Amino acid sequence: MSIFPEDDRPKPKSVHEIGQDLSMLSLAEIDERIAALKAEIERLIETRARKDASRSAADAFFRKPA
Repeated sequence: MSIFPEDDRPKPKSVHEIGQDLSMLSLAEIDERIAALKAEIERLIETRARKDASRSAADAFFRKPA
Protein backbone atom coordinates (compact mmCIF):
# COMPACT_ATOMS: atom_id res chain seq x y z
CA MET A 1 0.00 0.00 0.00
CA SER A 2 1.37 3.40 -0.97
CA ILE A 3 1.73 6.29 1.43
CA PHE A 4 0.55 8.71 -1.25
CA PRO A 5 -2.69 8.42 -3.22
CA GLU A 6 -2.13 7.56 -6.87
CA ASP A 7 -3.69 10.85 -8.01
CA ASP A 8 -0.91 12.78 -6.28
CA ARG A 9 1.88 10.99 -8.09
CA PRO A 10 3.72 13.11 -10.66
CA LYS A 11 2.73 12.32 -14.21
CA PRO A 12 5.54 11.29 -16.56
CA LYS A 13 6.32 14.00 -19.10
CA SER A 14 5.17 13.11 -22.58
CA VAL A 15 7.66 12.91 -25.42
CA HIS A 16 5.70 15.46 -27.40
CA GLU A 17 2.85 17.83 -26.78
CA ILE A 18 0.62 18.77 -29.70
CA GLY A 19 1.16 22.40 -30.71
CA GLN A 20 4.43 22.66 -28.81
CA ASP A 21 7.05 25.15 -30.07
CA LEU A 22 9.59 23.18 -32.08
CA SER A 23 12.06 25.96 -32.82
CA MET A 24 14.50 25.01 -30.05
CA LEU A 25 14.66 21.29 -30.91
CA SER A 26 17.63 19.67 -32.61
CA LEU A 27 17.20 17.46 -35.67
CA ALA A 28 17.79 14.39 -33.48
CA GLU A 29 15.08 15.51 -31.04
CA ILE A 30 12.65 16.08 -33.91
CA ASP A 31 13.47 12.64 -35.34
CA GLU A 32 12.87 11.09 -31.89
CA ARG A 33 9.48 12.76 -31.66
CA ILE A 34 8.54 11.69 -35.18
CA ALA A 35 9.41 8.07 -34.32
CA ALA A 36 7.39 8.25 -31.09
CA LEU A 37 4.38 9.74 -32.87
CA LYS A 38 4.55 7.14 -35.67
CA ALA A 39 4.63 4.36 -33.06
CA GLU A 40 1.63 5.89 -31.31
CA ILE A 41 -0.27 6.21 -34.59
CA GLU A 42 0.42 2.53 -35.33
CA ARG A 43 -0.79 1.58 -31.85
CA LEU A 44 -4.00 3.57 -32.40
CA ILE A 45 -4.59 1.97 -35.81
CA GLU A 46 -4.14 -1.52 -34.35
CA THR A 47 -6.47 -0.77 -31.43
CA ARG A 48 -9.08 0.66 -33.79
CA ALA A 49 -8.88 -2.43 -36.01
CA ARG A 50 -9.39 -4.74 -33.00
CA LYS A 51 -12.37 -2.70 -31.80
CA ASP A 52 -13.85 -2.64 -35.30
CA ALA A 53 -13.51 -6.43 -35.56
CA SER A 54 -15.21 -6.86 -32.17
CA ARG A 55 -18.01 -4.54 -33.16
CA SER A 56 -18.51 -6.32 -36.49
CA ALA A 57 -18.68 -9.67 -34.69
CA ALA A 58 -21.22 -8.30 -32.22
CA ASP A 59 -23.28 -6.75 -35.01
CA ALA A 60 -23.31 -10.07 -36.89
CA PHE A 61 -24.30 -11.97 -33.74
CA PHE A 62 -27.17 -9.64 -32.83
CA ARG A 63 -28.38 -8.94 -36.37
CA LYS A 64 -31.81 -10.42 -36.97
CA PRO A 65 -32.13 -12.69 -40.01
CA ALA A 66 -34.00 -11.11 -42.90
